Amino acid sequence: MVSNGGVQVPTDPKSGAETGVRFAVLVFPGFPMMAFSSVIEPLRAANLLSGKRCYSWITVGIGSGKVFASNGVGIDPDHCVSTAPVVDRIVVCSGGDADQVIAEEALVWIRKNLRSGAHIGAVADAAFFLARAGLLDGYSCTLHWTSQAAFGEAFPGLDMRRDLFVIDRRRFTSAGGVGALDMMLELITRDYGPAIAAGVAEWFVHSQLRSSVDRRMMPLRLRTGIRDELVLGAVAIMEDAVEDRLSMIDLARRLGISSDKLERAFRREVKTTPSAYYRMLRLRRANDLLTHSTLRIGEIALSCGFSSASSFARAFKEQFGHEPNQARRHRSVTR
Repeated sequence: MVSNGGVQVPTDPKSGAETGVRFAVLVFPGFPMMAFSSVIEPLRAANLLSGKRCYSWITVGIGSGKVFASNGVGIDPDHCVSTAPVVDRIVVCSGGDADQVIAEEALVWIRKNLRSGAHIGAVADAAFFLARAGLLDGYSCTLHWTSQAAFGEAFPGLDMRRDLFVIDRRRFTSAGGVGALDMMLELITRDYGPAIAAGVAEWFVHSQLRSSVDRRMMPLRLRTGIRDELVLGAVAIMEDAVEDRLSMIDLARRLGISSDKLERAFRREVKTTPSAYYRMLRLRRANDLLTHSTLRIGEIALSCGFSSASSFARAFKEQFGHEPNQARRHRSVTR
């Protein structure tokens, strides 16, 4: 390592040349371009702002040839997994079909890197790929919010969190999009200190998250548009009690307020009652499970707090305008 201005830059032990922390981004077809860019661009900015080669990076594909993102843009990876070198960190970048991706040769390469001390990460839905291979066992993780319900059902033993990103020892995962940028800023902070990370955030006109509470609450704010702290707290409890079908009296009691105050807050903030919002939330969770899991419709109904498949089907059609079985396995949208 060489030091310049407090920045510790990795060097080759033989030549003394700067190598930087070596990243590899493993891309699967349909990968989300926003998350992909949010991984690489902060590394470039850190090098530029520090004046040193803090990081180097390569792209890796499953085979030869272009890999197309979900927006149709194609990239030519630097390596395929059969020839890719050992690096310090691997980021798996996959879209909405990550729960079905099978790539044994990629796992061989990943495990080779793990034996050499690499850290492994995922953005968007790629946590599915790592979890199925057992690479998230014993670690906390996160992924895109629309896939969290299906992920929880598929891997009930894993510590899935609803944060924008989670860094747990040698694993790092993010919900994708700009959440990947927040994760990279935290990694840069840990590698080279807060000054460079703050400079990178400023470079991209982005405000850094300040606490674990920010990481938990920001996804909820982003996807609901809710700003009222009381309503946010209520919705967070609802999300954790989808299967239990919590009564609104119990919800108000948990929040330490009256039912009337809770109802007034919801009507003011989201123009509906707490019970109606809770029902909508349970139906959205069901829709996510229909899209991203193989659970039977009856199982989904029970896991989302409905007493029967028939009552669930009626509520679902009223909410979305079509039957539950029509929502199964739509793969056209990736994050």
